[in-house]
Order: sequence, then C-alpha cells, then structure tokens
Amino acid sequence: MGFQQSAESLRARLHVGEVKPAVVVGAVSLLLAALALAGLHLASAAEAPSFAVEREAPAEEAAAPAEPVRLAVYVSGCVEAPALYYLDEGSRVADAIAAAGGFAEGAATGALNLARVLQDGEQVDVPAEQPEAAAGAPTAAGGAAAATGAPARVNINTADAAALQQLDGVGEATARKIVADREANGPFRTVEDLKRVSGIGDKKLANLKDAICV
Repeated sequence: MGFQQSAESLRARLHVGEVKPAVVVGAVSLLLAALALAGLHLASAAEAPSFAVEREAPAEEAAAPAEPVRLAVYVSGCVEAPALYYLDEGSRVADAIAAAGGFAEGAATGALNLARVLQDGEQVDVPAEQPEAAAGAPTAAGGAAAATGAPARVNINTADAAALQQLDGVGEATARKIVADREANGPFRTVEDLKRVSGIGDKKLANLKDAICV
C-alpha cells in the first residue's frame, strides 16, 4: 500500500472526509519525522560512551634510599700508603690503618686504640717504634755513661712550627714555610716531597732525612 493510500485510509477512519488529503499527508509526515528523531536520540544516548573518568589516586613516591655517610680521615705516619681516605660512618682506627695498607715496618703497633670509632676530618698518625735505650759503656775513668736512645723522628705532616725548629738546619722561617706548604698543597706523601718547600734542596734534605718521617 502506498503512502497516499495510507493517508486516505487514516482519513476515512478518523472521519475527516472534509479535511484535504494534503493536510493529512503533512500531519502524518510530521508525526513520522518526530518518531524517527526520537528513535535516533534514544539510540545515540544508548551508544554514547561514558566520559566519567575516575581520578586515580596519585601513587606514593618511593622513598629514595639514604646515601651512606662517608668520613674523610687522613692516615699518616708509619703505614704503607699515607693518604686521605673516605670510610663509612662507624669505621674504627683499625679500618683506617687497613685502608692505608697496614702498618709499615718499625710502626708502634700498640700506640693506638684500634677499636676507637673515627670522626670526620680527623687524622690517624701511627708513630714509629722507639728504639730501646742502649746500656752505658764504661768510660776511661771507670764510670758508666748514662744510657741514651736515638731521638724519635719528627713527622713533617703533624709537627707544628716549634717542633720543626728542633730539626738541624731548620729555623723559624723554614718551619713556617713547611707548615704553610702542607696547608696549601696537602700533606707530604714522602720525605722527598719536602723539597717542594722553598729553601730546602737536596743537601738540606740529606741532612734531615734520618730525623724526619711522614
């Protein structure tokens, strides 16, 4: 049945014979268009995706592991490798000496408390072992001479100006130069490094070599 025939049938059922067919056709068209639009609207609403996004809770930032505390410790004296070392917090004197290669020959191994906990910025100085006093030899007059031991070596990295002046040939001016040099350039690694001080050459170093250590 065509659209025109459907309109005529509807007009007959509604007893609207006096209404023109064109009016009936227009009314039916508007009704169908309205129903079609309503259907499209319902379909769009059903198919439209939901844009509601749940806000995710921010993830907790993983705590960065704390860096271990390091201690700067200068190890000098009678050790194999005197130098500045960086050790873990809680390290002891024994750890500092081990880092420096251990005791050197002639070190006074019992002079330090190896169990002491180190502090940042300190110096661990291992002294040399003191030679035993020699027994006095009889003099021509038959008396015994007083027993004397060899003098201890002066550590040129730790001695102050007054102690350095006790060295043969080192006056006040030279002693101050030694102190100023190690403060400006760091500790002496060997006794030969003393030649970097102005006024100390090979000859003077040869005179001092048996009386000093690092």
